[in-house]
Amino acid sequence: MRYAVVIEKGKTSYGAYVPDLPGCVAVGETFEEVKTLIQEAIAFHLEGLREDGGIIPEPVSICEYVEAS
Repeated sequence: MRYAVVIEKGKTSYGAYVPDLPGCVAVGETFEEVKTLIQEAIAFHLEGLREDGGIIPEPVSICEYVEAS
């Protein structure tokens, strides 16, 4: 499955979350680190849902950039 991930730059770190997986988040010092950590967080999150007999949410969020004037 391929999930949309939102990555935000803070003052001292980067944060990431997955809109289709509530509670699936990661924080890293660099952009590359947070990308790696959110991949691990997604895998861990899905594993936990499977173990608990939960439903794996289908990815439905779409990412798109829009030009603004």
